[in-house]
Amino acid sequence: MNHHPAEQVAASLAAMRSRIDAVERPWTHPVDITAVTKAFDPSVIAAATTAGCSAVGENYAQDLLSKRSAIEELTTRPRVDFIGHLQSNKVRQIADLVDRWCTVDRPSIAKEIAKRAPGADVLIQVNATGEDSKSGCVPDDVAGLLDRCTERGLNVLGLMTIGPTDQPPEAAAPGFRIVRELVDDLGLSVCSMGMTQDVDVAVACGSTNVRVGSALFGARPGAVTHSPVHHDEDAPG
Repeated sequence: MNHHPAEQVAASLAAMRSRIDAVERPWTHPVDITAVTKAFDPSVIAAATTAGCSAVGENYAQDLLSKRSAIEELTTRPRVDFIGHLQSNKVRQIADLVDRWCTVDRPSIAKEIAKRAPGADVLIQVNATGEDSKSGCVPDDVAGLLDRCTERGLNVLGLMTIGPTDQPPEAAAPGFRIVRELVDDLGLSVCSMGMTQDVDVAVACGSTNVRVGSALFGARPGAVTHSPVHHDEDAPG
């Protein structure tokens, strides 16, 4: 898709909601959808919002800045989630645009967000797969980082994680279950996990927020489309 008319995105969004609703799970909570606009042109933000998406997600500070006008000119502004690896020196540049910081993985980034966006809503990113290529704190460190965030005045809504790279969707289940258990144990409300490839697994494991881009907008510009395995739609790469 070179252009993303709202009607087309709305149809894709409805299909994604039907896919989510079809998953058997013991939870009755609604599943929020973040439209990942990574690598797409700014027009997708208006298309997604018109189609009924209440949140969009960006991975890179420079890309978010390039879409500032597309966000600010909307009558109804979506929630803006920052979902990529976050460098401390970029926080100041995008603080006024981000509504939810989804990749807090260390005390230093919590400190910087608290300085630039006092009281901000955040998610702690958990590396539940043990992969060196992934950001996130290990599960055993989540409670301590939550305390550091709270001490800084940040509003920790929940946790976020990414499934394993280059693995079939079902391989994500063990890590997803770990993160869901942490969310419950810590009394949090948001469990953000699942992307286009592994939405079904994530929802079955208790996700409350999925992050999808290609399922809504088509193949990402420059993306390899023939691989059947999991790809990190919201990862920094």
